[in-house]
Amino acid sequence: MKLRSTILFWLGAAAVFVLLLYVFSGVLLPFVAGMALAYLLDPVADSLERAGLSRTIATVLILVAFLMMTVLLLIVLVPVLGTQLTGFLTDLPDYANRLQRFVNSTAGKRIFGALKLSPTDVKGSLGEIVNQGASWLGTIMASLWNGGQALMSIVSLLVVTPVVAFYMLLDWDHMVKKVDSWIPRDHQITVRRLAREMDQGVSNFVRGQVSVSALLGAFYAIGLTLCGLNFGLLIGLFAGLISFIPYVGSIVGGILAIGVAIVQFWPDWTWVAVVAGVFALGQFIEGNILQPKLIGNSVGLHPVWLMFALFAFGALFGFVGMLVAVPATTAIAVLIRFALAQYLASALYRGRTATLEVPTRRIDLLGEDHQRP
Repeated sequence: MKLRSTILFWLGAAAVFVLLLYVFSGVLLPFVAGMALAYLLDPVADSLERAGLSRTIATVLILVAFLMMTVLLLIVLVPVLGTQLTGFLTDLPDYANRLQRFVNSTAGKRIFGALKLSPTDVKGSLGEIVNQGASWLGTIMASLWNGGQALMSIVSLLVVTPVVAFYMLLDWDHMVKKVDSWIPRDHQITVRRLAREMDQGVSNFVRGQVSVSALLGAFYAIGLTLCGLNFGLLIGLFAGLISFIPYVGSIVGGILAIGVAIVQFWPDWTWVAVVAGVFALGQFIEGNILQPKLIGNSVGLHPVWLMFALFAFGALFGFVGMLVAVPATTAIAVLIRFALAQYLASALYRGRTATLEVPTRRIDLLGEDHQRP
C-alpha cells in the first residue's frame, strides 16, 4: 500500500505539471526563458560568490555583462541579417524556379555516375520535397507564433526575461534548499541522487549544446561568407542555431547552401563542391571534436529519441515545449533507468530460484536420486 501510494503521488504530481504547462503554454515563454538563463548562469554566480562577492552584486554583474553582449551582437548582426533575410525571401521564388530548371535540364543524364531519371520523375520528386519542406516550415513557424503570440510583442520578451532571470538567479540557492525541504524524509536520499543525475545530464547537455551551436554557427557563417555564397551569413547562423536538433542543422543548412550555390555558381562545380565541403567539414568537427569534448554522453539519450522529444513537445506546447523538451526527457530517462534498476533487483525479475537457495531433489528416468543446488 505504501509503494502504491508513493507511485500514485508522483504520477499525480507529473500529471498536474503537464496540465499546467499545457494550459499556460501561451504565456510561459518569458518565464521559461528567464529560468533557463538563470540556470545557465548560476555556476558563474557561484564562482563569483566564492571569490568574495555578494550574491546580489554577482547577479547584477552577470546580467549586465550578458545584456551588453547581447545588445552588441544585435547591433552588429541584426542589420546585416535583416538585409540578407529580406533579399533571401524576395529572391526565393526565382531561386526555386532556377533550381527546378537546373534539375530538369540534368534529368536523363548521368552526373558523377548517378542513375538516370526522367524529367517527369525529377519534377514530381522536387515538387514533393518542396511541398513537404514548406509544410514542415509552416508548422514550425506556426508553433513559434503560437508560443509567442500571447506576449503581444518581442519587446515584452526582452523586458520580462531579464527581470525573471535576475530574481531567479538571485534566489536560486534558496529555492533549491526550499524544494529540498519538501522531499519526503523516507525518500530523501534517493530523490537527491536522482536530482543530481538529472541536473548533471541537463547542465552538461544544455551548456555544451549552446557552445556547440555557437561555434558551428560561426564556422558555417564564416566559411560560406568566404566562399562568396549569397546569404552565406544568414544560412550559416541558421544552420548553427538549429543544430541542437541532431543532424537537422547540417542537413537543412547544407541543402539550402548547396541549392543557392548551384543557382549562383553553375556551371562551375568547383565552388559548389567547396560549399558542400564546408558542411562536410563542419559535420566532422561536430561529431569528432565538439560533441565528445563539450557534451559527451551527458544525457544518455539516443539522437532519435531526442529528436522525437523536441518535435513532440514542440507540437504539444509550442516553442515553450521545445525549451523544456531536453530537461523533461532527461528527467524521464533518469526515472526510467532507476525503475529498470529496481525491477532487475526485484524478486519479480530474479524469481524464486535467485532469492531462495534451498536444495531440491530430482528423480531421473533411471530412478536414481540426485542432489542439486
